[in-house]
Amino acid sequence: MALTVTSPDLRQSVPDWPVSIDQAVSQLRRQDEAFGAAFPDDTTVEGLYRPRPACAGFAAGANRGWTTGFRTGLRWLAYDWSGDDFFRQGAEADVVDFTRRVEAGLDTDTHDLGFLYTLSCVAAARLTGDPAAIAAGLAAADRLMGRICQPAGVVQAWGDLTDPAQRGRTIIDSLMNMPLLYWASQASGRPDYAAAAHRHASQLRDHIVRPDGSTFHTFYWDPTDGRPLGGATAQGHADDSCWARGQAWGVLGFALNFRYSRDDSFLVAAGRCLDYFLAHLPGDQVPYWDLVFGDGSSQPRDSSAAAIAACGLRELSSHQLDQAAGLIGRADAITSSLVTGYSHRTAPRSNALLLHGVYDLPKSVGVDEASLWGDYFYLEALLRAARPGWLGYW
Repeated sequence: MALTVTSPDLRQSVPDWPVSIDQAVSQLRRQDEAFGAAFPDDTTVEGLYRPRPACAGFAAGANRGWTTGFRTGLRWLAYDWSGDDFFRQGAEADVVDFTRRVEAGLDTDTHDLGFLYTLSCVAAARLTGDPAAIAAGLAAADRLMGRICQPAGVVQAWGDLTDPAQRGRTIIDSLMNMPLLYWASQASGRPDYAAAAHRHASQLRDHIVRPDGSTFHTFYWDPTDGRPLGGATAQGHADDSCWARGQAWGVLGFALNFRYSRDDSFLVAAGRCLDYFLAHLPGDQVPYWDLVFGDGSSQPRDSSAAAIAACGLRELSSHQLDQAAGLIGRADAITSSLVTGYSHRTAPRSNALLLHGVYDLPKSVGVDEASLWGDYFYLEALLRAARPGWLGYW
């Protein structure tokens, strides 16, 4: 990994991490008091979260979609830091709802079961040992195993797999869903969960990462014989550009797969993704929504990609001890920029934690807005900075 060490000018004003965390937790408490049991929507509208809208089969504020686990994960992070039972009680109520969701199979046709259940039920298992949360996490892992395209050995992304159009496709985000399977392997004593996660990550290592270290957003395999068919984008600027959040998923996702598998090739893949990401950052260390854009562009930033990458840098620093100082320096520079220029401190009217993100620019969804995942990884990045060696719930 040819790491570029942070220059001193990027580290002149590293924030007081505990103070920044306390400010974020206070903001989160105000948000939680307003929402109660209702889940916020994926992103803000003009800087404000609204309840998740009603749709067929789901009331307003219901636990549906792929992002609700981030709200529960935020509650666990806030409890982990503060010890405030207000957050624990909210998180435990969410876990009951997630248990109901997986048992009933409500909106579970997705690889994002990892995002949903790692940050809700696995976090509960790690923090409190709740047996019901363990059972729900294992049930979610079983559903995730049911999404494997066996000829290719990949976990398929979204949708009803009886529909041929949904088969044979995976996306780089899926790397973040593999920790659920590794955890399930440890919790159950069954090696097949971990073997499936390793096979999937190996396919992404070999096909979704391009020769220059950039990544495709999505990649397709023939579902009948497992042949790799090629990559494309769904949320990036172009099929041959590099979607910033996807690249950040690659940094953190491959690092987490190394944590469990100890397969050095995943560490190499994480480093290649990181080198490309860092080389395409603008001066303030927060990327534009696609890495094809740089300083001077009028395109929007994606602060959530920066927060994810900061977590990835910290994760890598725990594995690459000879480069830990440089990795931590870059994580500090990125996180500092988020605190001072992109956080809720810059917009008192907002009820979010991290502003100026992008969900899906090609579809004009959540552009220059906050997101639940951006808020989550912002707070995780702060806790990683304040607690060296703390690894979170993945």
